[in-house]
Parts: sequence; structure tokens; C-alpha cells
Amino acid sequence: MTKDGTEFERLAGIMRRLRAPGGCPWDAEQTHESLKRYLLEEAYEVIEAIDAGSPDMLKEELGDLMLQPVFHAVIAEERGEFTMAEVLAAISDKLVSRHPHVFGDQIIRTSEEQLENWERIKQKEKGAERKSALAGVPPHLPALLKAQKVTEKAARVGFDWSRVDEVFAKVLEELHEFEETMLAADQERMEAELGDLLFAIVNLGRFLSLNPEEALRKTIDRFTRRFSHIEESLHARGAGIKEASLEEMERLWDEAKRLEREGSGSGEKS
Repeated sequence: MTKDGTEFERLAGIMRRLRAPGGCPWDAEQTHESLKRYLLEEAYEVIEAIDAGSPDMLKEELGDLMLQPVFHAVIAEERGEFTMAEVLAAISDKLVSRHPHVFGDQIIRTSEEQLENWERIKQKEKGAERKSALAGVPPHLPALLKAQKVTEKAARVGFDWSRVDEVFAKVLEELHEFEETMLAADQERMEAELGDLLFAIVNLGRFLSLNPEEALRKTIDRFTRRFSHIEESLHARGAGIKEASLEEMERLWDEAKRLEREGSGSGEKS
């Protein structure tokens, strides 16, 4: 057995021991349902480590994330649902079957061809379970990411714009429709039109190979850094943010942006 395999078995063994009588009461109490939040949290912490550019941090966070599927597999073993080996065998078989150009004699030249072929193979594997081209998108994805996945699947079967200016025009159209409902103070329609506008923007991002979830997350990070600069600058002067004027806060906001551009602040260029 390779060192990787030995360490994986060690991890699985530790998890089984923690769940066993005389182990850890907290670990023994967990279920698939109770662990859902930790799976999401650990995934986002891996993203944070990637953004930080720290190999040591990424190594630690990947370990934390890896624990979650091991935890779930051990619970399933206890219930007689499936084994750890079956989980690993299933993903290995899937990777081989969905890469016939690597493990077979099929010829695929581009990543676009591979994505299309992947979807064809997936549809064949699922059979009658998935009748829609939009099937298979996890229902609990964050809304922006889910919108991107839906538009990607629609595009793969030809339901897509042909030029970026058409997509941009759709964004402007939805913005105008939102403005109309806003002026009419129609709250119900405003929500619908805001959703349409966000969906159109997601589609534009996809068309330009931009990840809307990632773009918004980075914008939130920039906003947080700049807002913190405002708070810290005011605090250094003995002032509170509630007492500051909007003009003063805007001046400090612009200062934070300038510091970022010059590379002297804590953030990236915008």
C-alpha cells in the first residue's frame, strides 16, 4: 500500500474509533443531517486558503474538508448503507468511464468537446432519471452559482446567445424593466424583475468566462477591507463611524482604494 493509502486508512480508522463505544460523545452523536453545515464551512475555508496563496493553510484546510466525506462514509458503514471502499470505487469508475479519450480510444481535442461528452455520458448513465437538460443542478447551491450552472447546461444544448453584445443588450433590457417596476412601486414585480436582472448578469459573466459567485465574493472582500479602513481611520482620530459625515467616509473610501492601487494597503488592485 502506498503512503497515501496508508494515511487514508489511518484517517478512516481514527474516525471509526471516535464513533465507537468509548470514543468521543460528540462524534458519536453526529448524523448526515447534523454534518451538512460543516461540509459547507470546510469547503469555503479551502477557498479562503486558495485565495490566501498559502500552501500550509491549504494543506490544513484540505485535510479538514477531507474529513467530512470520511465522516459521512463511516456513518453509512455503521448503517449498512455502503462502505468506504464502495465510495472510492464509485468515483474511480466514474472518472474512467467519463474520460474515454484517456482510458479508451475516443478522440477529444478540446475542453469544450470534453464537457459536451461528459454530459452525454452522464445522461446515458442516469437513463430515465434525468429527462431535462437542466437536471442535476444541486438545489441548495448559492443562487448565483446555481444560476451559472443552469445557464451552462442550457448553453450546452444550444440554448444560448451567439454574440456578447446580445447578452449585454439583455442586461440593459432587464435593467430598464426593473426601473419601470421601481418607479411604479410594485414590490412584487420589483422582486421578479430584480431576479431577471441578476440572472441576465450571471449569463453575461458566463458568456465572458467570468465566475459571478467569485466576482461578487471578491467585491464583498474589497468592500469589507475598505469599510474597515474607514472605521480604523476614524478610530485613530478618536471618532466613531456614526458621527462621521458621508463626505468624510467617502474621502476615506477613496483613500483606501488609492492605497490598494499603490500596493500599500492590505488588498488587491481593483
